[in-house]
Amino acid sequence: MKCSDTGGTTATATNSADSSSSSRPTPAIVASPCAACKILRRRCAETCVLAPYFPPSEPLKFTIAHRVFGASNIIKFLQELPECQRADAVSSMVYEANARIRDPVYGCAGAICQLQKQVSELQAQLAEAQADLFNMQCQQANLVAFICRGMAQPPPLVDDSQMGSPHSSHDPCFIDDTNNLSSPWEKALWA
Repeated sequence: MKCSDTGGTTATATNSADSSSSSRPTPAIVASPCAACKILRRRCAETCVLAPYFPPSEPLKFTIAHRVFGASNIIKFLQELPECQRADAVSSMVYEANARIRDPVYGCAGAICQLQKQVSELQAQLAEAQADLFNMQCQQANLVAFICRGMAQPPPLVDDSQMGSPHSSHDPCFIDDTNNLSSPWEKALWA
């Protein structure tokens, strides 16, 4: 796999005095050691594999990764990868180490499982809300249709036989008994 060199760069050190006499240059000592070398209490050379990924300003980053994976495993892993993938690998190792420290049993898998559960719960809530919204829209459409239908229908027509008298003879609520006053007290009451 080929990739462009976008990761951290390490300079090869050459000692100008020794370059003519020996075939192998000695690494120069860096003024400020990287966080990894500082924690491991060793000298940090310019060819340090860990220096570009664990700067001196971020010692906690290496401490967390070292606690879970170990320094030799981190170095071995980084040496096997092309330079363009090392920064992502270090970021992944630090993330996995953080997750493993928080949840020693499941690590990242526990966080992923929890997030998937949360996503499925939210999807169920969304589906329920969409169903409620659809029901309300249907109810509103039915109500609007009912109102429009009611406004479009003409009022009921009245029979011509009912127009002559104010009360219909077929109306059971009104009894026309003005001619059927039989007792004298009823006549006095209605007179």
